[in-house]
Amino acid sequence: MDFDIVALSRLQFALTALYHFLFVPLTIGLSIILAIMETVYVMTGRTIWRDMVKFWGVLFGINFAMGVATGIVMEFQFGMNWSYYSHYVGDIFGAPLAIEGLMAFFLEATFVGLFFFGWDKLSKRAHLVVTWLVALGSNLSALWILIANGWMQNPVGAALNPQTMRMEVTDFGAVLTNPVAQAKFVHTVSAGYTVAAIFVLGISAWYLLKGRHVALARRSMTVAAAFGLAASLSVAVLGDESGYQSSEHQKMKLAAIEAMWETEPAPAAFTAFGFPDQQARETHYALHIPMVMGLIGTRSLDTEIPGIAELVKQGEDTIREGIVAYEALQTIRAVAPDSAMPAEAKAVFEEKGHALGYALLLKRYVDDPRLATPAQIHQAALDTVPPVAPLFWSFRVMVGLGMFFIALTATFFVLSVRRTLDQHRWLLKVAVLAIPLPWVAAEAGWIVAELGRQPWVIEGVLPTAMAVSHLGVATLLTTIAGFAAIYTVLLVIEMKLMLKAISKGPEEFTVAAVPSLPKPRPPAAPAVNQPHSA
Repeated sequence: MDFDIVALSRLQFALTALYHFLFVPLTIGLSIILAIMETVYVMTGRTIWRDMVKFWGVLFGINFAMGVATGIVMEFQFGMNWSYYSHYVGDIFGAPLAIEGLMAFFLEATFVGLFFFGWDKLSKRAHLVVTWLVALGSNLSALWILIANGWMQNPVGAALNPQTMRMEVTDFGAVLTNPVAQAKFVHTVSAGYTVAAIFVLGISAWYLLKGRHVALARRSMTVAAAFGLAASLSVAVLGDESGYQSSEHQKMKLAAIEAMWETEPAPAAFTAFGFPDQQARETHYALHIPMVMGLIGTRSLDTEIPGIAELVKQGEDTIREGIVAYEALQTIRAVAPDSAMPAEAKAVFEEKGHALGYALLLKRYVDDPRLATPAQIHQAALDTVPPVAPLFWSFRVMVGLGMFFIALTATFFVLSVRRTLDQHRWLLKVAVLAIPLPWVAAEAGWIVAELGRQPWVIEGVLPTAMAVSHLGVATLLTTIAGFAAIYTVLLVIEMKLMLKAISKGPEEFTVAAVPSLPKPRPPAAPAVNQPHSA
C-alpha cells in the first residue's frame, strides 16, 4: 500500500509537470523572439516589424496565461503530496522558489501588462525595454527553478542537522553555482528557444503555403530560422555538457541511459540502437558506435564509465556505510536537545553521514536499517537502477529530434539568405508538420532528467519512497483524475485560442488597431524570385 501511494504521488506530479512543461518552453523562447523583432522595429522604424511583435505577442500571451495557471499547482503539490520532502529540505529548496516568485515571476507578470497595453502610452524605446524585461523575467524564472531542480540532482552546499532532521544551507553560493544547475539551465532555455523557433517557422510556412500575410511570414521565418539554428546547435553543445555532468555526479543515470550493463574498457562505445532488457541485464540487437560514449561521458579516451553491475556493487558498500551513519544518528538523537553531542558518534556521523540516504533505501524492506539482511541490502542496491528502457529510448528520441531541428533550421536559414523561402513547397509542408516535434523532444528530455534520478527525490540523500505525504489511495486517484480533466480542458482551450488567432491572422490584432496607418489593401501575390526588403 505504501508503494502504491508513492507510485500514485509520482504519477500525479509527473502528470502535472508534463502538462506544465507544454507551456514553459514556448513562453521562454517566444519572449526572446518578440524582443528581437521589436529591436528591429525600433532600429528600422518599419511598421511591419511592430505588426509582427503584436501578432506573435498575442500567441505569447495565450501561452503565458496557461503556463501560469498550470504552474501554480506545481508548488502546492510540495506541501500536499510531498510533505516530508518539504520538511526535510524546505530550508534549501524553498529559497530558490521564493526568489523566483519575487524576482522573476513578479517582474515578468508586471511587464507583460505593460507589453500589451503600453503601445500607445510608451515611447518606442520604453516599450522595447519593457519587452526585453518580459524576456528577462521569463528566463530568470527558469534559472531559479532549475537551481532548485539542479540541487535535487546534485545536493551541494547543504548538510543534515541530526537533531532537527532537516537539511540546512551551509553555502548558498555553492547552491547558486551548482554545475549541474547551470548546465541544466542553459540546456533547458536553449530547448525553449528551439521550441519557439520551430513554432514560428511552422506557422509562417503555413501562411506562405496559403499565400497569406506573405511579408510578415517571410520576415518571421527568417528570424525563426536564424534564431532556431543557433538555439538547436546550442542544445546539442550544452546537452553534451549535461552528459558530462552526469558522468561526474549521476553515474547510474548515465549507465541506464546507455544501457551499459557491464563496465567496458575505455573508451566505451555508444549504443545507437537496441532493445534493453532489464530482467536479463542485456541489450538485444545492439548497434554500437566505437569510442563515442567514452568521449561524450568523460571527454577522454582512457577513462572508464562504470556499468550498472559495478555501480550496484558500489551501492551495496555505500549502504553498509549508511547503516553505520544511521547507528551514529540514533545515538546522537537519543541525547537531550540541550546536551552536547557524543563526540564519538558525532565523528562517525561526520565521516559516514554522506551515505545516510543509502541506508534509508532499506526503509522499504525493514523499519530499522541496522537489522537489514544481506539479501535486503542487495535488493536496496538493485533499487538504485532506474527504469532502463524508458530512459534509453527517451534519450534517443530527444537526440534524434535535435539533429532534425538543426537540419531543418539550417535549411531554412540558407533559403532565407538566398531569398527563396517560398520556392520549395514540400519544405514548407515539412516545417508545418514539424510544429509539435519540439514538444516531444522537450518532454523526452524531462523524462530523462527526472526518471533517471529514481529512486531518489534528492540524489543520494532522500529516497522518493520516504518523501511522500500519508495520503489515501482514493484521495490520490481522485486528484489525479481531477487534474487530468482540468489540465486537458486547459490544453484544449489553449489550442482553440491559438488556432483561432492564427486563422484570423495578424490584421485582427495589429494593423487594424493602429489608427495612424491607412486601411490595408490585400497584398499582391509576389513573384517567385522577387527579393524582399528587411
